[in-house]
Amino acid sequence: MNIGTTLIAWLCGKRVGTDAFGNVYFEERRQRGGTRRRRWVIYRRGPADASRVPPEWHAWLHYTVEAPLPEQKRRVWEKPHQPNLTGTQASYRPPGHDYAGGVRARASGDYEAWTPGS
Repeated sequence: MNIGTTLIAWLCGKRVGTDAFGNVYFEERRQRGGTRRRRWVIYRRGPADASRVPPEWHAWLHYTVEAPLPEQKRRVWEKPHQPNLTGTQASYRPPGHDYAGGVRARASGDYEAWTPGS
């Protein structure tokens, strides 16, 4: 978030609500021409990470629904939010990846490398 987003939210935006992460959602107060009102989110902490927007608010931000859906109790099998770890030490690395040792188990039907002239 920067000062410009905060200023626009304060001057032109109408606060619609917040989610469990503390993110605040806004919509333009006035409709411009024949277009729909712009909608945006100001993230509570850290960098802007779209994976921190719950499904209820995602549908509203993308104009799938007119009003935000009510938050539902999470089911037992649903995992808590995990940030996007791409590019970090904690990112997923499949077996055989150079950073994970570079060795993978041999598979049945493994391929043979092509060599020219054979």
